[in-house]
Amino acid sequence: MDPQTAIDLGRNAVMMTLMIAAPVLIVGMAVGLVVGLLQAVTQIQEQSLTFVPKLVAMLFVLSLSMPWLVTRMIEYFRDVVENIPSTL
Repeated sequence: MDPQTAIDLGRNAVMMTLMIAAPVLIVGMAVGLVVGLLQAVTQIQEQSLTFVPKLVAMLFVLSLSMPWLVTRMIEYFRDVVENIPSTL
């Protein structure tokens, strides 16, 4: 395996990880921003108020996007396994 192939495999793995994690992280960031703004406006500084809505929203998005995420992971794994003979 030449260095360029190893770099391509690593780059593809990182891009797949970012694509899979992006929906959950974006929703968590958006909910955290909204809750933070509400806390700043109302001056309520309760720690559980920031954690619980983010957790619920992230679990909801994860449950909705799970079929898409699993499909992407299976396609990536299949692509990597099918290309093993050509990379060695």
